[in-house]
Amino acid sequence: MHIGLVGLGKMGGNMRTRLRNAGHTVVGYDRNPDLSDAESLAAMVEALPSPKVVWVMVPSGEPTRATIADLRELLGEGDLVVDGGNSKYTDDAENAASLAEKGIGFVDCGVSGGVWGLENGYALMYGGSVEDVAKVQPAFDALKPDEGGIVHAGTSPGAGHFAKMVHNGIEYAMMQAYAEGWELLEKVDLVDNVPEIFESWRHGTVIRSWLLDLLTEAIEADTHLDQVRGYAEDSGEGRWTVQAAIDNAVPVHVIAASLFARFTSRQDDSPAMKAIAAMRNQFGGHAVHTEPPPGGEANPDL
Repeated sequence: MHIGLVGLGKMGGNMRTRLRNAGHTVVGYDRNPDLSDAESLAAMVEALPSPKVVWVMVPSGEPTRATIADLRELLGEGDLVVDGGNSKYTDDAENAASLAEKGIGFVDCGVSGGVWGLENGYALMYGGSVEDVAKVQPAFDALKPDEGGIVHAGTSPGAGHFAKMVHNGIEYAMMQAYAEGWELLEKVDLVDNVPEIFESWRHGTVIRSWLLDLLTEAIEADTHLDQVRGYAEDSGEGRWTVQAAIDNAVPVHVIAASLFARFTSRQDDSPAMKAIAAMRNQFGGHAVHTEPPPGGEANPDL
């Protein structure tokens, strides 16, 4: 098939290569001319035969909304837009409705696989009508792993991105559990070789996973992770998962805790922990650590 691809960064660029390796014709557009196949979004659209299929892989939020708005003016009846970024699922209904006014179809597709997707394939979770999905199915088949890895999550706009959002919420929780286990193993004196323990867990245990593989590789290269600062961003999906859980009265204790742990990681000296330390000192006389005075040393026993 012929397909347009907007956004040729780490994910989009590899997806273009995988599609081409499968025999598809891809016309890519990126604001970076060194990456782009077309000089403009309009030129990319013009190069595609009808019905035109354009896959958008740009950052979520306003960049995606603006790109889809531009495509609305360039595409026509029977054409299709696929949003493959990490858009919030609530954006999809608005984008689908706007495109539908001009007879343009819409499919939302959550994509998982990261930089390894080029070699291993991408897990795809997509939402949209059966007719619209059929127009882009050859691309799905080329991008997916050799076995499984794709699912039509639902016919309503947002079904695919909602599934990907929950996937990422679970990912937050799994990463937090592995990280806490690593810290505990590092802390005690009983354990001599933490990297070997993690390596052993990759084979035959119930907690083996790709995330465990990646953590094992990281601590083999840097045993105590001395080269990594303990600061973790969140790209939005964890927050959206917790908010959706609140809206639907679903308890997501572990996912919520993993999200809040990331917030804590951004505090050099947590104000909340200061308050806890002060309260412990007040009710139980527990020692608190003080900030050092100018030119002096902190008193750990105050």
